[in-house]
Amino acid sequence: MTMHQPIAGTVFPPDTLETMAALYPRAAGLLHHRLPDHPLLSIEALAALAESLPAAQVEYNPGDVPIGIAPEDLPSNGLTIAETIRTIDVNRSWAVLKNIESDPAYRALLMDLLGELQPVVEPRTGAMLTPQGFIFVSSPGSITPFHFDPEHNILLQLRGTKVMHVWPSGDERFAHRREHERYHTGGHRNLPWDDGYRGAAQQVPLVPGDAVLMPVMAPHFVANGDAPSISLSITWRSEWSYRESEAHAANAWLRRLGLNPAMPPRWPDHARVKTVGWRIARRLRLVH
Repeated sequence: MTMHQPIAGTVFPPDTLETMAALYPRAAGLLHHRLPDHPLLSIEALAALAESLPAAQVEYNPGDVPIGIAPEDLPSNGLTIAETIRTIDVNRSWAVLKNIESDPAYRALLMDLLGELQPVVEPRTGAMLTPQGFIFVSSPGSITPFHFDPEHNILLQLRGTKVMHVWPSGDERFAHRREHERYHTGGHRNLPWDDGYRGAAQQVPLVPGDAVLMPVMAPHFVANGDAPSISLSITWRSEWSYRESEAHAANAWLRRLGLNPAMPPRWPDHARVKTVGWRIARRLRLVH
């Protein structure tokens, strides 16, 4: 694997950090970056990385799929992950390399980038926990289906264009509490889709040099432009995001008992009694 090369200068300019300070952690919004062409982010380097990762850390499928496709309905593209990346210009596919921090060179790159964000993040949500990186490689016109994710996330556009369609976190019109409960007890991230959602979307177009800040559990889908795309997603968790996950998991348990628990509070509040109770119950192995 190519050795990590330190980045010359800062990647996130001062005005981006100011914008992020105004948005984080509640709202999605456009940011900018100065990540140069990097040897770790070339097509050949990404294909080599993909070949070295365990199967659980790669996901790929045809890119011309419906926005709201169920995970069990995703077809195979008939290629290996490395073939998918090397021929992404023409194979009409979508691929993600997960937890790239398992490779030392990619972890060093990830930590360099997250280090620039610490002065904005830590005064608001505390320590940056569980740093993770994801790389998305997409064919022209491909779709990443409607879903949500549990991390604080900044996606950096490196090659090609795409439009991020985002809906507000915690709004049950677009992701009901039962969908959160399902996800936080082991379910897939994909969400049920309704065409009526379109009018409420915040659209964030991205070109190389752009980035988008994504709040925890904000429903979204991604539409790729007319050229192949490479994007780098840098993510972290916070004590608050973990508490929210635990509150949803506790709600799923309460629902199985016949109750109808309320949606947990969003940032900056915590469902303290529920999350502490859930942690105790797990330690005592009262729930699984």
